[in-house]
Amino acid sequence: MSVINQPETLAKAAKLSNDEVLRYSRHLIMPEVSMEGQLRLKAAKVLLIGAGGLGSPLSLYLAAAGVGKIGIVDFDVVDVTNLQRQVIHSTPDVGRPKLQSACEHLKNLNPHIEIVPYETRLSSANAMELFKDYDIVADGTDNFPTRYLVNDACVLLGKPNVYGSIYRFEGQASVFAAEQGPCYRCLYPEPPPPGLVPSCAEGGVLGILPGLIGIIQATEVVKLILGKGNPLIGRLLLLDALEMRFRELKLRKNPDCPICGPHRTIHELIDYDQFCGIGPEPPPPPGLSEFEIDPVGVKKKIDAGEKFFLLDVREPHEVEICQIPGSYLIPLGQVPARVSELNTADDMVVYCRSGQRSGKAVDFLCKAGFRKVKNMRGGILAWSDKVDPSVPKY
Repeated sequence: MSVINQPETLAKAAKLSNDEVLRYSRHLIMPEVSMEGQLRLKAAKVLLIGAGGLGSPLSLYLAAAGVGKIGIVDFDVVDVTNLQRQVIHSTPDVGRPKLQSACEHLKNLNPHIEIVPYETRLSSANAMELFKDYDIVADGTDNFPTRYLVNDACVLLGKPNVYGSIYRFEGQASVFAAEQGPCYRCLYPEPPPPGLVPSCAEGGVLGILPGLIGIIQATEVVKLILGKGNPLIGRLLLLDALEMRFRELKLRKNPDCPICGPHRTIHELIDYDQFCGIGPEPPPPPGLSEFEIDPVGVKKKIDAGEKFFLLDVREPHEVEICQIPGSYLIPLGQVPARVSELNTADDMVVYCRSGQRSGKAVDFLCKAGFRKVKNMRGGILAWSDKVDPSVPKY
């Protein structure tokens, strides 16, 4: 059944103008769409969470298809690192709010539709109000607190949640929170421990992958509006783009699900950062701790000819991008097994990309008996900012 099934709703879509008939003519001659289906698309209201990697193809194809009202929730600005995959933005948009860039592009693509921007961070305080007037919610986010938030709000409001996620060469998609199918919590009752699953910024993502998954999400949205085909309800579609293989897992409603089960215990939105074990980021201390050194301090040690061991705990493929001359590579995951390669008597400085992995390495080494070891705060990114701007940032 279509999510747009009330005669009065379709009546509000009126009829298509001559310009719209021509624009959507390849839809209108399809029996699965026809004039009725195109009017359903015109009457539909879809809310997109995020204007990034998944939100880009989602919004572009829904706008091109003629979805009458598209809301977009985003509060970020365009960064040059986004352009490898977030195809709704372009080089002149760097530094602009993503909503401005996306809305401008979508209106140029299809002036017959309504684009509603919500420049805000989605939260438990605003999700129900934002979702209530939309037929479908499409989740294009990349973090667990927001995924659980979107799921729970959709279940409580009875809205389909068209889900997608991406990482490196792998992606997945499904339709959650539909009355006859499971929700996201049925698949993932508990979030992974904080830091266990790297973000795209930490682990990377093939730039084409969000296009593949986002278009699958857009297809599912259109099918739900038209009421045609077999949607991904109760099915999790898995993509391995490296092998170009699709697999499908059957999903069932969990009778013990705390929000969509018969004896649910969640009746309102909760604190999702707390649920996922994520606390507020503490501000960096004003001064360096005894186990930290500034990149400028490291450069002074090098220039003064001081003898010290410079340990790089990044991955080998990161070293191909850039490195500090004279450093010794042991990836963080290999440090415990290769600690015998290090001398506890050495004056040691450890660095990574941003200072997080090297901080973990320093913590491990201190517990292993190393006393003269320091973390280079800010990593090689800070080295590029403060010491050598010729070092590329990634």
